[in-house]
Amino acid sequence: MFVIALTYLKPAAEIDALLGAHREYLREQYANGTFLLSGRMVPRTGGIILAMADSRADIEAVIELDPFKQAGVASYAITEFVPTMAAEALSQFQHQG
Repeated sequence: MFVIALTYLKPAAEIDALLGAHREYLREQYANGTFLLSGRMVPRTGGIILAMADSRADIEAVIELDPFKQAGVASYAITEFVPTMAAEALSQFQHQG
């Protein structure tokens, strides 16, 4: 599992101009099962995505598809982790072993 932290590099107006395309990208990643949760940071300096993939390379490839990445308006920090405990509602993502 991966936590992806986006940090905006450009003014809000440049981010907002790409927001529709970014949300379509998010919808595609939700539809194929890669993204599990996403949302903006408070204050609005970027966003967080919780994702599932087989490898870091797979996540990096997915990030390359993000219109924010393609336009250079955000940077990305990827953290891989193994969920060893989970709330009941999220137990399907808990590592078994």
